[in-house]
Amino acid sequence: MAADILAYRTDEVPVGEDQRQHVELTRDLAARFNQRYGHAFTVPRATHPVVAARVMDLQDPTSKMGKSGDAGPGVVFMLDEPEAVRRKVMRAVTDSGDGGVVYDRAARPGVANLLDILAACTGGEPAALADGYAGYGALKRDVADAVVELLRPVRVRHAELAADPGAVEAVLRAGAGRARALARPVVDQAYRAIGLLEP
Repeated sequence: MAADILAYRTDEVPVGEDQRQHVELTRDLAARFNQRYGHAFTVPRATHPVVAARVMDLQDPTSKMGKSGDAGPGVVFMLDEPEAVRRKVMRAVTDSGDGGVVYDRAARPGVANLLDILAACTGGEPAALADGYAGYGALKRDVADAVVELLRPVRVRHAELAADPGAVEAVLRAGAGRARALARPVVDQAYRAIGLLEP
């Protein structure tokens, strides 16, 4: 991860809170290298989304949603069919109690997760969105609709690309060439700095 960040002179790395330590390690490596061998790398900084920096599992809102875990009803994948997305969201765990829809990540993690997802999809603010709901059903329906709409262009574009594998291969080859052209001067500068290439 550090090599990928440093090779492209990255200024900002958008990450969730759980990935901050990786960016901090990258910063330490860049700063130490620059101090010892001369400036070769940009020292990046982590940036965090305002909402939904860490989307939680729909079935266990105390655990991060991720592809490495159970691929069951708690995880929404970008290529899930709309009905699968709706089913997963409608079955999302909410919190017990009669407090209605309130944004409270500590006391009401299930509802807070749904509000975070809705805010990320619509550009709203989770606590303000909570005021518009009297019950969980309407919230879940709106979250499902918002996620389906957010993912629709991704699914459409994926279908277009999957229909022409040759074009995908050509784009990947061209992208790899551009990436090498961007990274090579940085890597060469680092090699020269430590004496592995002649100046």
